[in-house]
Amino acid sequence: MSETPSKAKASKPAESKAQASDSSGANQYAIVEASGQQFWLQPNRYYDFDRLEGEVGDKVSLKEVLLVSGKAGASLGQPYVKDAVVNLKVLAHRRGPKVIVYKMQKKKKTRRKNGHRQELTRVMVESITVGGKPLS
Repeated sequence: MSETPSKAKASKPAESKAQASDSSGANQYAIVEASGQQFWLQPNRYYDFDRLEGEVGDKVSLKEVLLVSGKAGASLGQPYVKDAVVNLKVLAHRRGPKVIVYKMQKKKKTRRKNGHRQELTRVMVESITVGGKPLS
């Protein structure tokens, strides 16, 4: 069966979109340790961490980078990648959703209800650098 020209034209834009998404940094990421957890971070995206030191607008650097991946390939640290830094900007200090803890002992008339809201910091990933050079 021969392929019609209309089908060939339809597949070309899909390929160009895939290439455009690769060049925009979709495959650039770093896995870092922060707030006792591991996060997968990509440039120009925001994330919520447990409360970090710093005021709104301050710059924060994370040096506990476990893995860095870019166009050149991935670099895995043991335990951390040498000279890798993720630069963040503090956007806001927030509070997470309310979590209700309800404890009850049946037949004892004992009930206890507690609520908790976690203190969070919203940050924007500005850049990922390895050895002083931006990730490419």
